[in-house]
Amino acid sequence: MANAGKKTIYFSQHPWIISLVLLVLLVLWVGSGHSQESATEKSAPEKAPLTQVAVETFYSEPVIRTISLYGRTAPDRDATISAEADGRITKVSVRKGASVKKGDLLLFIDKGDREAQLDRAEALMRVRQQEFTAARSLKKKGLQGEVAYSLAEANLVEARATVKNLKLALANTEVRAPFDGIVDDVMVEVGDYLGVGDPMAILIDLNPLIVTVDVSERHINQIDGTLPARVQLVNGIDKEGTLRYRSSIASPATNTFTVELEVSNPDQKLPAGISAEVDLALEREQAVKLNPSLLALDEKGNLGVKTLAGDKVAFIGANVVKAEQNGVWLSGLGDKVDVITRGQGFVRDGDAVEAVRQPAVQ
Repeated sequence: MANAGKKTIYFSQHPWIISLVLLVLLVLWVGSGHSQESATEKSAPEKAPLTQVAVETFYSEPVIRTISLYGRTAPDRDATISAEADGRITKVSVRKGASVKKGDLLLFIDKGDREAQLDRAEALMRVRQQEFTAARSLKKKGLQGEVAYSLAEANLVEARATVKNLKLALANTEVRAPFDGIVDDVMVEVGDYLGVGDPMAILIDLNPLIVTVDVSERHINQIDGTLPARVQLVNGIDKEGTLRYRSSIASPATNTFTVELEVSNPDQKLPAGISAEVDLALEREQAVKLNPSLLALDEKGNLGVKTLAGDKVAFIGANVVKAEQNGVWLSGLGDKVDVITRGQGFVRDGDAVEAVRQPAVQ
Protein backbone atom coordinates (compact mmCIF):
# COMPACT_ATOMS: atom_id res chain seq x y z
CA MET A 1 0.00 0.00 0.00
CA ALA A 2 2.81 2.27 0.87
CA ASN A 3 4.39 1.59 -2.52
CA ALA A 4 1.11 2.35 -4.32
CA GLY A 5 0.79 5.60 -2.49
CA LYS A 6 4.32 6.53 -3.35
CA LYS A 7 3.64 5.85 -7.06
CA THR A 8 0.50 7.96 -6.95
CA ILE A 9 2.37 10.80 -5.34
CA TYR A 10 5.16 10.40 -7.95
CA PHE A 11 2.77 10.60 -10.95
CA SER A 12 0.89 13.49 -9.43
CA GLN A 13 4.15 15.36 -9.11
CA HIS A 14 5.15 14.44 -12.71
CA PRO A 15 1.94 14.65 -14.81
CA TRP A 16 3.90 14.91 -18.12
CA ILE A 17 4.78 11.22 -17.86
CA ILE A 18 1.08 10.30 -18.06
CA SER A 19 0.68 12.59 -21.10
CA LEU A 20 3.64 10.99 -22.81
CA VAL A 21 2.27 7.49 -22.27
CA LEU A 22 -1.14 8.49 -23.62
CA LEU A 23 0.49 10.10 -26.69
CA VAL A 24 2.48 6.92 -27.44
CA LEU A 25 -0.66 4.79 -27.13
CA LEU A 26 -2.57 7.17 -29.47
CA VAL A 27 0.17 7.04 -32.13
CA LEU A 28 0.26 3.24 -32.00
CA TRP A 29 -3.51 3.08 -32.37
CA VAL A 30 -3.63 5.47 -35.36
CA GLY A 31 -0.73 3.64 -37.08
CA SER A 32 -2.41 0.29 -36.69
CA GLY A 33 -5.58 1.71 -38.32
CA HIS A 34 -3.71 3.06 -41.36
CA SER A 35 -1.86 -0.21 -41.80
CA GLN A 36 -5.12 -2.13 -41.85
CA GLU A 37 -6.60 0.38 -44.36
CA SER A 38 -3.53 0.13 -46.66
CA ALA A 39 -3.64 -3.64 -46.49
CA THR A 40 -7.30 -3.56 -47.43
CA GLU A 41 -6.62 -1.24 -50.38
CA LYS A 42 -3.77 -3.42 -51.63
CA SER A 43 -5.78 -6.56 -51.34
CA ALA A 44 -8.73 -5.17 -53.35
CA PRO A 45 -7.59 -2.53 -55.96
CA GLU A 46 -10.31 -0.74 -57.94
CA LYS A 47 -10.36 -1.17 -61.80
CA ALA A 48 -10.14 1.97 -64.00
CA PRO A 49 -13.11 2.40 -66.38
CA LEU A 50 -12.47 1.51 -70.08
CA THR A 51 -12.37 4.26 -72.71
CA GLN A 52 -15.56 4.30 -74.75
CA VAL A 53 -15.11 4.50 -78.53
CA ALA A 54 -17.47 4.45 -81.53
CA VAL A 55 -16.79 1.79 -84.19
CA GLU A 56 -18.09 1.54 -87.77
CA THR A 57 -17.65 -1.30 -90.25
CA PHE A 58 -16.42 -0.31 -93.71
CA TYR A 59 -16.31 -2.49 -96.85
CA SER A 60 -13.81 -2.20 -99.69
CA GLU A 61 -14.67 -1.39 -103.30
CA PRO A 62 -12.73 -1.67 -106.57
CA VAL A 63 -11.02 1.67 -107.20
CA ILE A 64 -8.83 2.83 -110.07
CA ARG A 65 -5.49 4.06 -108.78
CA THR A 66 -4.26 7.17 -110.57
CA ILE A 67 -1.20 9.37 -110.72
CA SER A 68 -1.38 13.13 -111.17
CA LEU A 69 0.86 14.69 -113.79
CA TYR A 70 1.26 18.06 -115.46
CA GLY A 71 1.41 18.48 -119.21
CA ARG A 72 0.60 20.78 -122.11
CA THR A 73 -1.85 20.70 -124.97
CA ALA A 74 -0.72 20.52 -128.59
CA PRO A 75 -2.43 20.33 -131.99
CA ASP A 76 -3.04 16.96 -133.59
CA ARG A 77 -1.43 18.20 -136.81
CA ASP A 78 0.27 21.38 -137.96
CA ALA A 79 1.50 22.11 -141.46
CA THR A 80 3.49 24.89 -143.05
CA ILE A 81 1.95 25.39 -146.49
CA SER A 82 4.61 26.26 -149.06
CA ALA A 83 4.36 27.41 -152.66
CA GLU A 84 4.43 24.65 -155.28
CA ALA A 85 4.38 27.13 -158.17
CA ASP A 86 6.30 30.35 -158.58
CA GLY A 87 4.52 33.60 -159.22
CA ARG A 88 2.97 36.70 -157.67
CA ILE A 89 0.17 36.50 -155.05
CA THR A 90 -3.03 37.85 -156.60
CA LYS A 91 -5.50 37.11 -153.76
CA VAL A 92 -5.47 36.06 -150.09
CA SER A 93 -8.80 34.46 -149.16
CA VAL A 94 -8.19 33.81 -145.45
CA ARG A 95 -6.86 35.56 -142.39
CA LYS A 96 -5.20 34.39 -139.21
CA GLY A 97 -7.51 32.53 -136.85
CA ALA A 98 -10.02 31.52 -139.54
CA SER A 99 -11.49 28.01 -139.52
CA VAL A 100 -11.27 26.19 -142.84
CA LYS A 101 -12.38 22.87 -144.28
CA LYS A 102 -10.32 20.54 -146.39
CA GLY A 103 -10.19 21.88 -149.97
CA ASP A 104 -11.06 25.49 -149.12
CA LEU A 105 -9.15 28.10 -151.16
CA LEU A 106 -6.52 29.95 -149.18
CA LEU A 107 -4.39 31.85 -151.71
CA PHE A 108 -4.19 32.55 -155.44
CA ILE A 109 -0.93 32.77 -157.41
CA ASP A 110 -0.77 34.48 -160.79
CA LYS A 111 -1.25 31.87 -163.52
CA GLY A 112 0.95 33.72 -165.98
CA ASP A 113 1.01 31.99 -169.38
CA ARG A 114 0.33 28.55 -167.92
CA GLU A 115 -3.11 28.33 -169.53
CA ALA A 116 -1.68 29.16 -172.96
CA GLN A 117 1.08 26.56 -172.48
CA LEU A 118 -1.55 24.00 -171.58
CA ASP A 119 -3.62 24.75 -174.69
CA ARG A 120 -0.52 24.34 -176.89
CA ALA A 121 0.49 21.12 -175.15
CA GLU A 122 -3.00 19.64 -175.53
CA ALA A 123 -3.00 20.50 -179.26
CA LEU A 124 0.38 18.83 -179.70
CA MET A 125 -0.85 15.82 -177.74
CA ARG A 126 -3.75 15.42 -180.19
CA VAL A 127 -1.31 15.46 -183.10
CA ARG A 128 0.88 12.87 -181.40
CA GLN A 129 -2.19 10.74 -180.80
CA GLN A 130 -3.07 10.81 -184.52
CA GLU A 131 0.52 9.95 -185.48
CA PHE A 132 0.56 7.02 -183.11
CA THR A 133 -2.82 5.76 -184.35
CA ALA A 134 -1.58 5.86 -187.97
CA ALA A 135 1.70 4.15 -187.08
CA ARG A 136 -0.13 1.37 -185.28
CA SER A 137 -2.46 0.85 -188.25
CA LEU A 138 0.44 0.69 -190.71
CA LYS A 139 2.31 -1.70 -188.47
CA LYS A 140 -0.62 -4.11 -188.43
CA LYS A 141 -0.60 -4.07 -192.25
CA GLY A 142 3.14 -4.62 -192.32
CA LEU A 143 3.79 -1.20 -193.85
CA GLN A 144 5.41 0.39 -190.79
CA GLY A 145 8.69 -0.57 -189.20
CA GLU A 146 9.18 -1.19 -185.48
CA VAL A 147 11.41 1.82 -185.00
CA ALA A 148 8.91 4.26 -186.52
CA TYR A 149 6.11 2.77 -184.44
CA SER A 150 8.10 3.05 -181.20
CA LEU A 151 9.06 6.65 -181.99
CA ALA A 152 5.38 7.60 -182.48
CA GLU A 153 4.51 5.93 -179.19
CA ALA A 154 7.28 7.76 -177.33
CA ASN A 155 6.18 11.12 -178.76
CA LEU A 156 2.64 10.48 -177.53
CA VAL A 157 3.82 9.56 -174.00
CA GLU A 158 5.91 12.71 -173.83
CA ALA A 159 3.02 14.89 -174.99
CA ARG A 160 0.71 13.38 -172.38
CA ALA A 161 3.30 13.98 -169.61
CA THR A 162 3.68 17.60 -170.66
CA VAL A 163 -0.08 18.14 -170.49
CA LYS A 164 -0.24 16.48 -167.06
CA ASN A 165 2.59 18.62 -165.68
CA LEU A 166 1.05 21.83 -166.98
CA LYS A 167 -2.34 20.95 -165.47
CA LEU A 168 -0.65 20.31 -162.13
CA ALA A 169 1.26 23.60 -162.33
CA LEU A 170 -1.97 25.41 -163.14
CA ALA A 171 -3.75 23.74 -160.22
CA ASN A 172 -0.91 24.72 -157.86
CA THR A 173 -1.68 28.39 -158.46
CA GLU A 174 -4.78 27.82 -156.29
CA VAL A 175 -3.58 26.99 -152.75
CA ARG A 176 -6.12 24.86 -150.85
CA ALA A 177 -6.36 23.61 -147.27
CA PRO A 178 -5.02 20.04 -146.97
CA PHE A 179 -7.23 19.28 -143.93
CA ASP A 180 -9.83 20.79 -141.62
CA GLY A 181 -8.22 23.22 -139.21
CA ILE A 182 -7.46 26.77 -138.16
CA VAL A 183 -5.19 29.18 -140.00
CA ASP A 184 -2.56 29.98 -137.39
CA ASP A 185 -0.56 32.38 -139.55
CA VAL A 186 -0.53 33.95 -143.02
CA MET A 187 2.95 35.00 -144.09
CA VAL A 188 2.26 36.66 -147.47
CA GLU A 189 0.33 39.60 -148.85
CA VAL A 190 -1.14 40.41 -152.26
CA GLY A 191 1.71 41.40 -154.58
CA ASP A 192 4.37 39.23 -152.95
CA TYR A 193 6.39 37.14 -155.36
CA LEU A 194 6.98 33.53 -154.34
CA GLY A 195 9.37 30.88 -155.49
CA VAL A 196 8.72 27.17 -155.24
CA GLY A 197 9.11 26.14 -151.59
CA ASP A 198 8.51 29.57 -150.02
CA PRO A 199 6.23 29.37 -146.92
CA MET A 200 2.82 30.98 -147.22
CA ALA A 201 0.65 29.94 -144.25
CA ILE A 202 0.50 27.68 -141.18
CA LEU A 203 -2.52 25.44 -140.64
CA ILE A 204 -3.19 23.54 -137.40
CA ASP A 205 -5.69 20.81 -136.57
CA LEU A 206 -7.04 20.92 -132.98
CA ASN A 207 -9.45 18.00 -133.18
CA PRO A 208 -8.48 15.96 -131.36
CA LEU A 209 -6.42 18.07 -128.98
CA ILE A 210 -3.27 16.28 -127.81
CA VAL A 211 -2.10 16.42 -124.18
CA THR A 212 1.53 15.42 -123.66
CA VAL A 213 2.85 14.33 -120.23
CA ASP A 214 6.05 12.75 -118.93
CA VAL A 215 5.64 9.51 -116.95
CA SER A 216 8.31 8.14 -114.61
CA GLU A 217 9.99 4.81 -115.25
CA ARG A 218 8.30 3.51 -112.11
CA HIS A 219 4.78 3.94 -113.50
CA ILE A 220 5.17 3.54 -117.27
CA ASN A 221 4.32 -0.19 -117.25
CA GLN A 222 1.35 0.32 -114.91
CA ILE A 223 -0.64 2.56 -117.26
CA ASP A 224 -3.95 1.02 -118.26
CA GLY A 225 -4.59 2.25 -121.79
CA THR A 226 -8.17 0.91 -121.79
CA LEU A 227 -9.28 3.36 -119.07
CA PRO A 228 -9.95 7.05 -119.71
CA ALA A 229 -7.76 9.71 -118.14
CA ARG A 230 -9.10 12.84 -116.46
CA VAL A 231 -7.75 16.03 -117.99
CA GLN A 232 -8.30 19.38 -116.29
CA LEU A 233 -7.17 22.36 -118.34
CA VAL A 234 -5.79 25.47 -116.70
CA ASN A 235 -8.99 27.32 -117.64
CA GLY A 236 -11.01 24.92 -115.46
CA ILE A 237 -12.51 22.76 -118.22
CA ASP A 238 -12.60 19.02 -117.47
CA LYS A 239 -12.24 16.48 -120.27
CA GLU A 240 -11.68 12.76 -120.74
CA GLY A 241 -8.57 11.67 -122.59
CA THR A 242 -7.69 8.40 -124.28
CA LEU A 243 -4.20 6.99 -124.64
CA ARG A 244 -2.82 7.51 -128.16
CA TYR A 245 0.94 7.08 -127.80
CA ARG A 246 3.38 5.72 -125.22
CA SER A 247 7.10 6.10 -125.81
CA SER A 248 9.22 2.97 -125.77
CA ILE A 249 12.44 4.76 -124.82
CA ALA A 250 13.09 7.08 -121.89
CA SER A 251 14.55 10.53 -122.19
CA PRO A 252 18.26 10.30 -121.27
CA ALA A 253 18.03 13.68 -119.53
CA THR A 254 15.03 12.98 -117.25
CA ASN A 255 14.51 9.17 -117.37
CA THR A 256 10.84 9.79 -118.15
CA PHE A 257 8.64 8.48 -120.96
CA THR A 258 6.48 10.64 -123.21
CA VAL A 259 2.77 9.78 -123.19
CA GLU A 260 0.17 11.41 -125.46
CA LEU A 261 -3.58 11.58 -124.79
CA GLU A 262 -6.33 12.53 -127.21
CA VAL A 263 -9.06 14.93 -126.05
CA SER A 264 -12.16 15.48 -128.16
CA ASN A 265 -12.38 19.07 -129.47
CA PRO A 266 -14.95 19.04 -132.30
CA ASP A 267 -15.48 22.80 -132.42
CA GLN A 268 -11.70 23.39 -132.07
CA LYS A 269 -12.29 26.01 -129.36
CA LEU A 270 -9.85 24.50 -126.86
CA PRO A 271 -6.43 26.03 -127.60
CA ALA A 272 -3.05 24.36 -127.89
CA GLY A 273 -0.08 25.26 -125.72
CA ILE A 274 -1.90 25.61 -122.37
CA SER A 275 -1.16 23.73 -119.15
CA ALA A 276 -3.19 20.72 -118.09
CA GLU A 277 -3.40 18.52 -115.00
CA VAL A 278 -3.81 14.85 -115.87
CA ASP A 279 -5.01 12.01 -113.64
CA LEU A 280 -3.64 8.99 -115.46
CA ALA A 281 -5.35 5.67 -114.73
CA LEU A 282 -3.23 2.79 -113.41
CA GLU A 283 -4.37 -0.63 -112.16
CA ARG A 284 -7.56 -1.34 -110.18
CA GLU A 285 -7.31 -1.99 -106.42
CA GLN A 286 -9.65 -2.88 -103.54
CA ALA A 287 -9.84 0.16 -101.26
CA VAL A 288 -11.90 1.59 -98.41
CA LYS A 289 -13.12 5.18 -98.45
CA LEU A 290 -12.64 7.04 -95.15
CA ASN A 291 -12.78 10.58 -93.83
CA PRO A 292 -9.23 12.02 -93.68
CA SER A 293 -9.76 12.80 -89.97
CA LEU A 294 -9.65 9.05 -89.26
CA LEU A 295 -6.07 8.70 -90.46
CA ALA A 296 -3.41 8.14 -87.80
CA LEU A 297 0.33 7.56 -87.47
CA ASP A 298 2.01 4.84 -85.45
CA GLU A 299 5.14 5.32 -83.34
CA LYS A 300 7.33 4.85 -86.43
CA GLY A 301 5.41 7.43 -88.45
CA ASN A 302 3.58 4.92 -90.68
CA LEU A 303 0.20 6.01 -92.02
CA GLY A 304 -2.85 3.92 -91.14
CA VAL A 305 -6.06 3.74 -89.11
CA LYS A 306 -7.01 2.55 -85.63
CA THR A 307 -9.33 -0.44 -85.76
CA LEU A 308 -11.04 -2.76 -83.31
CA ALA A 309 -9.78 -6.33 -82.93
CA GLY A 310 -11.88 -8.12 -80.33
CA ASP A 311 -12.03 -5.60 -77.48
CA LYS A 312 -8.64 -4.00 -78.16
CA VAL A 313 -7.28 -1.28 -80.42
CA ALA A 314 -5.26 -2.49 -83.43
CA PHE A 315 -3.32 -0.11 -85.70
CA ILE A 316 -3.34 -1.18 -89.37
CA GLY A 317 -1.02 0.45 -91.90
CA ALA A 318 -2.58 1.58 -95.19
CA ASN A 319 -1.66 3.14 -98.53
CA VAL A 320 -3.48 6.07 -100.12
CA VAL A 321 -4.89 4.98 -103.49
CA LYS A 322 -6.41 8.35 -104.35
CA ALA A 323 -7.79 11.42 -102.62
CA GLU A 324 -11.14 13.09 -103.29
CA GLN A 325 -12.83 16.15 -101.84
CA ASN A 326 -15.06 14.06 -99.57
CA GLY A 327 -12.60 11.38 -98.50
CA VAL A 328 -9.53 9.26 -99.20
CA TRP A 329 -9.35 5.72 -100.58
CA LEU A 330 -7.04 3.40 -98.64
CA SER A 331 -5.73 -0.02 -99.63
CA GLY A 332 -4.35 -2.67 -97.32
CA LEU A 333 -7.35 -2.79 -94.98
CA GLY A 334 -8.90 -5.97 -96.38
CA ASP A 335 -12.41 -6.53 -97.68
CA LYS A 336 -13.97 -5.45 -94.38
CA VAL A 337 -12.61 -3.45 -91.46
CA ASP A 338 -13.94 -2.13 -88.11
CA VAL A 339 -12.65 1.44 -87.80
CA ILE A 340 -12.72 3.50 -84.60
CA THR A 341 -14.49 6.67 -85.72
CA ARG A 342 -14.80 8.51 -82.40
CA GLY A 343 -12.41 8.51 -79.46
CA GLN A 344 -9.44 7.26 -81.49
CA GLY A 345 -7.34 10.15 -80.24
CA PHE A 346 -7.52 8.87 -76.64
CA VAL A 347 -6.45 5.27 -77.25
CA ARG A 348 -3.32 3.53 -78.45
CA ASP A 349 -2.49 0.27 -80.18
CA GLY A 350 -3.24 -2.60 -77.78
CA ASP A 351 -5.51 -0.66 -75.39
CA ALA A 352 -8.69 -2.39 -74.20
CA VAL A 353 -11.77 -0.30 -74.97
CA GLU A 354 -15.53 -0.29 -74.66
CA ALA A 355 -16.88 -0.25 -78.21
CA VAL A 356 -20.18 1.28 -79.28
CA ARG A 357 -21.22 -0.07 -82.67
CA GLN A 358 -22.44 2.28 -85.39
CA PRO A 359 -24.33 1.30 -88.59
CA ALA A 360 -22.07 -0.31 -91.19
CA VAL A 361 -20.92 1.77 -94.16
CA GLN A 362 -21.02 0.05 -97.55
